[in-house]
Amino acid sequence: MIITKTPFRMSFFGGGTDLQEFFEEHGGAVLSSTFDKYVYVTVRHLPRFFDYKNQLTYSKIERVGNPEEFEHPMVRNAMKLLDMHELIINYDADLPARTGLGTSSSFAVGLLNAFHSLKGNLKDKKILADEAIYVERIMCNEAGGLQDQIAASYGGLNRIDFDSNGYRVKPIEISKERKEELNDRLMLFFTGFSRFSADIQTDTKKNIGNNTERLLKMKAMVDDAEKILVDETCDLDDFGRLLHESWMLKRSTGSKISTGEIDKIYDRAINAGALGGKLLGAGGGGFVLLYVPKEKQEAVRKELKELLLVPFKFEEEGTSVIYFVPEQYEMEVKEND
Repeated sequence: MIITKTPFRMSFFGGGTDLQEFFEEHGGAVLSSTFDKYVYVTVRHLPRFFDYKNQLTYSKIERVGNPEEFEHPMVRNAMKLLDMHELIINYDADLPARTGLGTSSSFAVGLLNAFHSLKGNLKDKKILADEAIYVERIMCNEAGGLQDQIAASYGGLNRIDFDSNGYRVKPIEISKERKEELNDRLMLFFTGFSRFSADIQTDTKKNIGNNTERLLKMKAMVDDAEKILVDETCDLDDFGRLLHESWMLKRSTGSKISTGEIDKIYDRAINAGALGGKLLGAGGGGFVLLYVPKEKQEAVRKELKELLLVPFKFEEEGTSVIYFVPEQYEMEVKEND
């Protein structure tokens, strides 16, 4: 039996520039971090006592003979990619799906990590990220960028650069104290809304040509944000102000990025003392991340009292195997006709 633990991510700057249609021509950059909320995937071989050969449990239970019969496209294609059979797969998570935290990509990375581990082949972070990108973007044909799979696999606070040659992951090197200070000034609220990221990403891709100038400005903000974090003479509150500037740009790149309700929530938070923030993910709903000085946090908490505040801490590890018990198991041999 294998159990993997894979973190969610929060993207601060550069979202949208990780779309292949954009970065292959203009280059792209994002700044993001993983945090201590996780997707858990359990995988083991299915004992041969049942009239089905594979079982998947998530928001529903699927039991099939051939893995190609699974309705869940991620699982169906990941099993095909790595030639997996006769499995029980269980999905569990600390936070709900379709809420802007890269949930599906964290699941993809954790699932592939579990599959490789079950085969006895531990893979490095880049291979897991690359395979998750391939499964989601090519095999499942889901629209979207590439940052989520990379962040979930590598973990930590990173700058990720993209170009026609691929991507490079650069850890942001700051002191423990400054990183904790940043963490302490961020507040994460659940809006209660959810949406399919792929639907919004499809709309975003259609508008890339009209948004090139905005996306280039958002890419340049990654440089500014990195400098604020790394240079301890910089006022950390400028990170919050830059988040506000970035969100104003992001919101103007597509009609589905925000909603009237989200705009009201954000404006109320700003009026209560937040310096900036953003809706996490492609847009449309889910979690709102706010940068709030410590002395203003109680006022923001009271102003948004109808929303769920989610405490969190940054994490460094990325996807990991947290339980491993070898199985003595021989695959069923099919006789040739």
